[in-house]
Amino acid sequence: MDKYALEDFREQLLRRKRELYGRLMKIEEDLEQPMNADVPDRVTERESDEVLEGLGLAGQSEIRAIDAALDRIAAGTFGICVRCGDPISQERLQAVPHAPLCQVCAAEVASRTR
Repeated sequence: MDKYALEDFREQLLRRKRELYGRLMKIEEDLEQPMNADVPDRVTERESDEVLEGLGLAGQSEIRAIDAALDRIAAGTFGICVRCGDPISQERLQAVPHAPLCQVCAAEVASRTR
């Protein structure tokens, strides 16, 4: 992969990371809001908090994946499957820039976790 493409991916990953940090900050602010005194409203707020916590965990997981992709860029291994060593298709990287696995390995891993 040429250095211009790598720089484009790096910038895309950094933009997404900034976006996720912004969302996580908003989630944290929402979770810190005091609970409503009304019991039915508190139940609804608690359910909303559980959804927000799930979104926060997913965001943190994506940030870890982005950081790993940025590390692969720095190490010169970006775009290479961490499992089999084959190149990751340009189409896959365009769709999921932080993808650590080629399509074949990703499908194999997904089939084992079902």
